[in-house]
Amino acid sequence: MLLSAGGYAAWRVLYRPNVTAFPEGPAYLYIRTGTGYAAVLDSLRKHQLLQEPGTFRWVAEYRDYPAHVRAGRYRLDPTMGNNDLVRMLLAGHQDTVRFELKPFHYLDRLPRQVSRQLETDSFKLSLLLNNNAGLRAHFGLDTCTVRTLFVPGHYRLLWNTSAPAFLDTMAAAHGRFWTAPRRARADSLGLTSVQVSVLASIVQRETAQPTDKPLIAAVYLNRLRNGQPLQADPTLLWPLHGLGTRKRVLNADKKVDSPYNTYRHKGLPPGPITSPLPGSLNAVLKPAHNRNLFFCARPDGSGFSDFAETYAQHKRNARRYQHRLDSLGIRK
Repeated sequence: MLLSAGGYAAWRVLYRPNVTAFPEGPAYLYIRTGTGYAAVLDSLRKHQLLQEPGTFRWVAEYRDYPAHVRAGRYRLDPTMGNNDLVRMLLAGHQDTVRFELKPFHYLDRLPRQVSRQLETDSFKLSLLLNNNAGLRAHFGLDTCTVRTLFVPGHYRLLWNTSAPAFLDTMAAAHGRFWTAPRRARADSLGLTSVQVSVLASIVQRETAQPTDKPLIAAVYLNRLRNGQPLQADPTLLWPLHGLGTRKRVLNADKKVDSPYNTYRHKGLPPGPITSPLPGSLNAVLKPAHNRNLFFCARPDGSGFSDFAETYAQHKRNARRYQHRLDSLGIRK
């Protein structure tokens, strides 16, 4: 038996702190899915996470850890002895990752964003995101609308979250956002939750100013009620992969052959042009009350917009803005 080796020797091997103390804070041991005991030992050695790797190995093998390696991200506290460390690894008591889901414009950007923070297989996630049959069966969405499933923000996730588990987690967060009052608000506007997300994505690309979002949402909702085309410039740039790279919309862009061209097609586009933030979604659900049908960015570069009820007013606002772009030499 282990304890028969003697009091101090047994205590030293089992309980004396064996994790390296780093000045920048606790260390983490990452164990990838499918890797075994040898990879764990190699990682511990390579990153110098233990003071005495040999005693850890003795305890790990005594407790049959090599046959029960579990993937994950484990926080190694400097007070840990071999006994507590092996017990934690055997139980799979891993630490979570503070995962940040940032807005993304195009679906192929999401797997890359996720795999930079989690072990999640980006290829498998991409396959799931592009499987129309699977998306409809599990979430009632398709490849155009699946971006409405994701509510940007901060989450606590396991580092080794699988691709299906990641989507299920995002779906659960989506469900928590879409409370009964929010769904009732969408219904009062004559919109589904998906349509709210699509419109919110346009509002978000139009402005980063929180106070302007309800005003811009009101313009587009007024246009929808009147049966007018939205004529939203960001929807022209989306199929051209110009979001985030173009500062000016040209007349030639208005001729792009795409269902996202809201100059040529009335109503909402088939899907969002970015993943809308909660603030953008709430702006659509609680829009301003006015009769404005037009808006244009202010020429002062503040990020705010000038609003108008008539086309004549809008033309004056637009002319000032275009002159400002010309003066800055911005052609596209």
